[in-house]
Order: sequence, then C-alpha cells, then structure tokens
Amino acid sequence: MDISVVIPLLNEEESLQELHDWIAKVMQSNRYLYEIIFIDDGSTDTSWKVIEQLSKKHNEVKGIRFQKNYGKSQALDAGFELAKGLVVITMDADLQDNPDEIPELYNLIVNDNFDLISGWKKKRYDNVITKNIPSKLFNAAARKTSGLKLHDFNCGLKAYKNEVIKTVKVSGEMHRYIPVLAKNEGYNKIGEKVVKHQARKYGETKFGMDRFVNGFLDLITISFLSKFGKRPMHFFGLWGTLMFIFGTTSAFYIGAFKLYKVYHGIKTILVTDNPWFYIALTSMILGTLLFLAGFIGELIIKTKSNEKHYTVKEKLNF
Repeated sequence: MDISVVIPLLNEEESLQELHDWIAKVMQSNRYLYEIIFIDDGSTDTSWKVIEQLSKKHNEVKGIRFQKNYGKSQALDAGFELAKGLVVITMDADLQDNPDEIPELYNLIVNDNFDLISGWKKKRYDNVITKNIPSKLFNAAARKTSGLKLHDFNCGLKAYKNEVIKTVKVSGEMHRYIPVLAKNEGYNKIGEKVVKHQARKYGETKFGMDRFVNGFLDLITISFLSKFGKRPMHFFGLWGTLMFIFGTTSAFYIGAFKLYKVYHGIKTILVTDNPWFYIALTSMILGTLLFLAGFIGELIIKTKSNEKHYTVKEKLNF
C-alpha cells in the first residue's frame, strides 16, 4: 500500500463526506493504493454514522471510534498503530488542510528520502490576535528549544515514513512535537513544505487560547524528556547529590564550629538557633528526595509497559 491518510476528528459531521471525496479524487488521479483512517475522538454528533456509511461504500475507508474524547495525540497514536501505507499522511478533518498537497508530500518521502515532512501554513486564514500571533510566538519558542528549524510545528498536515510513526509514541498532548520526538529517535532528515491553508467551511474551531498555554507547558516537558527522559538519574541524581553534599558539608561545619567555641570557652548559640542548621537540614532532605526521584524514574523506565491511554469502542474494515 502506498499511502495511509490518518484523520483524527471531533464533531466534524458536515465535512467528512466532502473531505473523503476530495482525498479519493487525488488518490485515484495519481493511481495510489491507499487507505483513509478516520479516528472519531468521542464525537457527540453524527460523525460516526457518516464514517460507517463511507466504510460501507468504500473499502479503503476505515474507522476507529473512541469510547470518549481522549485528545488528538491519542487519536493519532491509534491511527499510527494500524496504518499500513509506505507513507503516512496526517491531516485535520475540518477541510482546512488541502488534500491536493498529498502527491508532493508523498514524493518528498519516497523520492527525496525524507523521514518526515511538516506542513507550513505560511498564509493563514485564522484570527490574527487569537491564533496567528500566539502561534508565531509558540513556534519561535519551539524552534529555539528543539533546534528544529520548522515554522509551523502545529500544522496537522504532515507526511512520515511508516517506520517513523511505528517508532514514535505519541501521548498526552505531544502531537505538536512529533518532529521533535522523531528527531530524538534518530530520524534527522526532517523537512518542511509550504502548504495551502483553507478557511474553515463548517462548524467552529475546537481550539482556544488554552492550547497555547498547554503548548508551552508541553514544550518544557518535551525539552526535559529530550535530554533526560531515558536517564532521569543523570538529572535528579546529580542535583540530589550536590544538594546532599552541600547540606552535609554545612552541617559538619556548623557542628565543628560549635565544638571549637565550646572547647575554647567562647560564648555561642544553640545549633538549633543557627539558621544555617535548617538550611543544611533542608538541603540534605531535598538532596535525598531528588536522588530517590531519579532512582524511581530509572525503575519506571526499566519496567514500564506500552499501555494504551485510550479505549477503542469500535473499528471498521480492519
């Protein structure tokens, strides 16, 4: 199979038929062998019924239905697990991503041997204040932190080698950072393509300003995980050891200085009246806790299983 198109969605009943027809037209005109995987992330409208109807008419249409709304990352992860195409393309279901971009994305992966191509919506049809400006700030911070020179980390239109999406584990709210996760796994040939952005035709956006706050928090998380995710002891153990040494040294100095004054008959205060005693004690306790956190983190990494963080209610055509 040439291409798997993975489409997460939430309450997009009006756009699904049109989106399918558009994708099918592009695929058939280029004679691709393909599948379209719709992941219904707990829709409360008739989105699933539309997907059922499409799957009955077209064998290439497949569907996954979640028990409830788990989020875009979990939806993508479910689609990635079942995708069979040589190239996997993701896009949103709201018709703002243009399926006419598929052939060129496919060629960049197959012919130019890119591991991942991320779309760049250079010209956007979103609200400037609520979306465009926060998006630019977010992307600038992501570029600075990750080292990837991408302009639009959050663009839903991306193309991957199949092996990339089988290697990268997407969870939480990390779908924005799949290029960073891929880079961390050793896939360094990551490119970017300017893609057409369509104005929303149906419904309303599912995202508010809170997604940018969450995005920055996730950026901090991914930055930490990139450096210490597989070796937490290198971070927690190091700082724990330094703090414990500082606390122990301070406590030893306080005790030695106290004994010196007592021995020479010099008037002195109680050890417990010395503020440095509490600083030393707190440093030793925090150092111990940080060291234990690193140790527990190492144990979790060694014993963790690949548990899914979503529940699939139904599947179609798999």
